[in-house]
Amino acid sequence: MNQQTIRQSHKAAPPAKGKRKKGGFSAFWVRQFHTWHWMSSAICLVGMILFAVTGITLNHAASIESEPAVVSQESALPDDVRATLAAVPDGAGRETPVPQAVSRWIDKEYGIDAAGRAHEWSADELYIPLPRAGGDGWVAIDRSSGAVLFEDTDRGWIAYFNDLHKGRDTGTAWSWFIDIFAVACVIFSLTGLLLLQLHAKKRRATWPIVGAGVVIPLFLMIFLMH
Repeated sequence: MNQQTIRQSHKAAPPAKGKRKKGGFSAFWVRQFHTWHWMSSAICLVGMILFAVTGITLNHAASIESEPAVVSQESALPDDVRATLAAVPDGAGRETPVPQAVSRWIDKEYGIDAAGRAHEWSADELYIPLPRAGGDGWVAIDRSSGAVLFEDTDRGWIAYFNDLHKGRDTGTAWSWFIDIFAVACVIFSLTGLLLLQLHAKKRRATWPIVGAGVVIPLFLMIFLMH
């Protein structure tokens, strides 16, 4: 047996597939944790900044002065549109839709899509609330005279982003985004915890810092909240 053969025979055998690595996880799972962690962090990046900043603005909402801008307008339905409104029976309830002619007129006059919105019928009036993130509004139409009163309130950009944080009057699409963002945050946090475990032996401060992140909120909740 020549020297080259002897050297090759003494080389370490390649690690078996699935061999345990750091923290008791196989190389496959270590790669998966890194992949899930960076992908979830990429998804969470903008949303995390948004929710962190609006968490501060919500926490100090009383200290942030804001002057709402209120716009009021008065007008009247055209006779043909008022006729469709007058045709609605007196006993109409929320299940009775707003006549299409009225919806089209509101859209043309105020740029508001009233079709499908929640609304209230009374003997004298059709009332359509117009809530939205960062503002509010409503349209009230006198059923007999056709007189229309429109009011819009804009509470500013800070209120808008605060409402995004709370999911207030933001619609179905934003509600889905919040749920997906929350799931991504959970994945980001859990894979981060697993990666901390993998590297904890080389970083002695890992578990004391993690422990502080648990103890400090618990201490505040138990002893300092009232």
